[in-house]
Amino acid sequence: MAQDKKLVESITSMNDDFSQWYTDVVRKADLMAYSSVKGCMIIRPYGYAIWELIQKELDRRFKETGHENVYMPMFIPESLLQKEKEHVEGFAPEVAWVTHGGDEELAERLCVRPTSETLFCDHYKDIIHSYRDLPKLYNQWCSVVRWEKTTRPFLRSSEFLWQEGHTVHATPEEAQEETIRMLNIYASFCRDFLAIPVIKGQKTEKEKFAGAKATYTIESLMHDGKALQSGTSHNFGDGFARAFGIQYLDKDNQLKYAYQTSWGVSTRLIGAIIMVHGDDSGLILPPKVAPIQLAIIPVQQHTPGVLDKAYELRERLSKICRVKVDDSDKMPGWKFAEYEMRGVPLRLEVGPKDIQKNQVVLVKRENREKLFVSMNELEEKLPLIFDDIQKSLYSKALAHREARTFKAETLDEMESILNTNPGFIKAMWCGDEECENAIKERMAATARCIPFEQEKIGDKCVCCGKEAKQLVYWGRAY
Repeated sequence: MAQDKKLVESITSMNDDFSQWYTDVVRKADLMAYSSVKGCMIIRPYGYAIWELIQKELDRRFKETGHENVYMPMFIPESLLQKEKEHVEGFAPEVAWVTHGGDEELAERLCVRPTSETLFCDHYKDIIHSYRDLPKLYNQWCSVVRWEKTTRPFLRSSEFLWQEGHTVHATPEEAQEETIRMLNIYASFCRDFLAIPVIKGQKTEKEKFAGAKATYTIESLMHDGKALQSGTSHNFGDGFARAFGIQYLDKDNQLKYAYQTSWGVSTRLIGAIIMVHGDDSGLILPPKVAPIQLAIIPVQQHTPGVLDKAYELRERLSKICRVKVDDSDKMPGWKFAEYEMRGVPLRLEVGPKDIQKNQVVLVKRENREKLFVSMNELEEKLPLIFDDIQKSLYSKALAHREARTFKAETLDEMESILNTNPGFIKAMWCGDEECENAIKERMAATARCIPFEQEKIGDKCVCCGKEAKQLVYWGRAY
């Protein structure tokens, strides 16, 4: 057992050093490995399996709402990128450029896509002619490159995986409806699938996406009290359409500009799962997103009949969940610690005495609760237990967010909270960007969102004391 104890203790306590704890978890749970390319990571099979489950569920939801998958090129000609000035200026510091093809210098530089708005727009202008061609509801799964100065696995890397939806509509009302619809899909997905509660709202003008008319966001709170932008949805209005000439002939035989949206989530959701649910023993995965939902650990596995029973249970239970038998020669204690660290929601222990009693021992990862269940009842009980774990993790995350959500009426109050017990801070704002900049400069906090659910907690701006227009969620963020 000394070996097992060492395994768990090799993870830094999150209260001692949260950043190191996070790094320990992503490495020791075998989610990723560092690459020889600075700022890029290798997503290991276990980490990629989580992404595949995220991708599968979101893709299902997108297709249910009429979206089709496409794929755009990885490269964007510089001239194409320059067509939307505000957009390119927003991404300029992060762009990676290709200047040579083989030994020959290219006549025009190619940008490695940081996002694909310009490519979609260039395509849309060629395929949209009439109101009958609308709406166009496209999505793509791909990687993008943004040359980040500082990186952290899953949260911020020079290359990352994501999906980006790009849609075209005949009217501004339809575009706005799509923008909010997709934001709501992200929010319900985080709640129901990842067990992560989010705040829905609009970004300030300063924080909105480059080239967008309005940006909407879902914000989640990590264990250390920092916020994480977990998904965004943008209403582009007709700005891109005018820049790229995306026009259609309407029912009244008039040529009109189209209206567009864009929306996306990325592999940073894996980072959110880690930082919302994890503990000092490692990862804790909600059952719906766990590549292994049930780990079967044979106890005294060299005793005749034990491994056979473990394989029999795997055969039975694989019909209702993702299950693995660990039949390696390692000690059971080591296996217990290993699957705890990897966040497997439920562990099943079966040994000679259990076989005699026709029962198994089930251990929940989230709270280490032990359950003794008849083998005959496993098919009935397991879905209920998984559902209970899923709901429990959400409730814990929600309780943590509520406990770390504060109100502030002055800058001193806001700064004191951020320095002693960081979290979301609700404070009134006048709407002036100067106040927003002043808060960021003084305490490195940003306006996370203007929540849809507004409440009035005062009349004056937290910064300047002038009449307040809106309540804003503020916080330090990843």
